[in-house]
Amino acid sequence: MTKFIFDLDGTVTSKETLPIISKHFNVQEEIDSLTKETIQGNIPFIESFVRRVFILGKIPVTEVADLLENVPMYKKVLKFIQEHKDQCVIATGNLDCWIHKLAARVGCEYYCSSGLIENNRVKKLTYILKKESIVERYKSEGFRVVFIGDGNNDVDAMRVADVAIASGLTHLPAKSVLAITDYLVFNEDALCRQLSQLL
Repeated sequence: MTKFIFDLDGTVTSKETLPIISKHFNVQEEIDSLTKETIQGNIPFIESFVRRVFILGKIPVTEVADLLENVPMYKKVLKFIQEHKDQCVIATGNLDCWIHKLAARVGCEYYCSSGLIENNRVKKLTYILKKESIVERYKSEGFRVVFIGDGNNDVDAMRVADVAIASGLTHLPAKSVLAITDYLVFNEDALCRQLSQLL
C-alpha cells in the first residue's frame, strides 16, 4: 500500500503560513527574509526555524491558531487527501499550537514540531520534526512512501522516500529539491493526476 506524505506550507496550503503570521502581527521584514533564505537552502531549516519561533513566540498562540485556521488551501489537493485520508499524512516543521486548527480542516493524520507554552506564548521549542523520520517509519511498516514537498527542509525526506514529487504550485521548488525529485509538477491537476497514478 502507498502512503502519501505531504509538506503543508505551499503544498497543501496555497500560501506559506509564517509570512501570514508575520504580516498580521507586523514582524514581516525579519520573517520574510528568513523564510526566503530557508526555502532556497541558504540557511539550515533548524537554525532558521529556531530564529523564526523566537521572533513569533511572543505572539499569543491562540491568536496565531485562529489566524491560520483560515489559510487558503489547494482545493483539488485537499479533495485528494480527504478522499484517501487513510493513506495521507501531513509532515510539517510548524508548531502544533499554531497549526492544529488548520490541520483539523485537512482531516488526515499529521506530524509537526512542538513547543513549551506558558501564558499563551511559545517559551521554547521542545521538539523539531525531522520529516525523514516519518518516511522511515512508514517504510519500516511496509508502505511504499511518496513524499510531496517543495523546500530545502523536505530534501532528506524526499531522498529516503520511494517516490519524491516536487510541488511548484506556490513557488519554484528549492534547487536541492529539483536535484533529487522523481517528478516536478506546477499545477493541481498535474499533481492530483500523478498522485492518482501512484495509488
